[in-house]
Amino acid sequence: MTKEKEKTFEEKLKELENIVNELESGEIDLDSSIEKYTKAMKLVKECDEKLKNVEEQVSKIVTENGTLENFEVE
Repeated sequence: MTKEKEKTFEEKLKELENIVNELESGEIDLDSSIEKYTKAMKLVKECDEKLKNVEEQVSKIVTENGTLENFEVE
């Protein structure tokens, strides 16, 4: 059994855009709409978690002695 490769942030965002376009078209039935909406909300959550993680990483800087400190703009 092989594990499916994790999609990149960009791939998830593109999939989310495609789902939104399909839902906005109004050309899919109710059951498909609900399924796609559920998938979209899952993608939104995953993308949000990724952004928060990256934001946390970016907000830290490495000092001269190699320790991490919060980055603050004065």
